[in-house]
Amino acid sequence: MAYAYSTISDRSFDGTIAHVTDKLKEEGFGVLTEIDVKETLKKKLDVDFKNYRILGACNPEFAHKALQAEDKIGVMLPCNVIVEEHEDDTVEVSAVDPVASMQSVDNQQLEPIAGEVRDRLKKVIDQL
Repeated sequence: MAYAYSTISDRSFDGTIAHVTDKLKEEGFGVLTEIDVKETLKKKLDVDFKNYRILGACNPEFAHKALQAEDKIGVMLPCNVIVEEHEDDTVEVSAVDPVASMQSVDNQQLEPIAGEVRDRLKKVIDQL
């Protein structure tokens, strides 16, 4: 089973981040965290890396439902969406498939929640 959905954006790296953030908002997600991997690797290891940003997306309604069903599920939250710029200047966006992530958790109550989150994240990817 694939663990992520991906697409290529026709926007710049920064434009893609703004567009993805807007599309996530339309589906009820906020970006709680933003990790600039390029900047972090330069600062911590003094290595050069491509533009690569990890957006921690959270839909509060679904996070609440998931936490009520399984209190340790917070170790898998928020849902990560990555934006990366490849050497050929293409910008790729990928989102985690929460159904794949949740397979390791033995809790039937999480299945419909993960399925709805997957559908919304996939819709975001499909609209880019």
